[in-house]
Amino acid sequence: MLTKRGNLEKQEAKLKDLNQKIKDEKNKIEQRLGKQIISQANLDYANLSNDNIKSLSKKVSEFLKEKSVDH
Repeated sequence: MLTKRGNLEKQEAKLKDLNQKIKDEKNKIEQRLGKQIISQANLDYANLSNDNIKSLSKKVSEFLKEKSVDH
C-alpha cells in the first residue's frame, strides 16, 4: 500500500512539475510575442498604459481573426 501511495505521490509531483513548465513556456511565448509587437510597431514602453495595451491587443486579435477567415 505504501508503494502505491509513494508512486502516486511521485506521479503527482511530476505532473505538477510538468504543468509548471508548460505555464512557464506559455509565459515566455507571451512575453516574446508582446516584445516583438512593440518592437516591430516602434512603440514606446512609456506610453503603453493598460488601456493602450488592451486596445492594441484587440486590434491585433481582430486583424489575426480576419486573416484566418481569409484562408
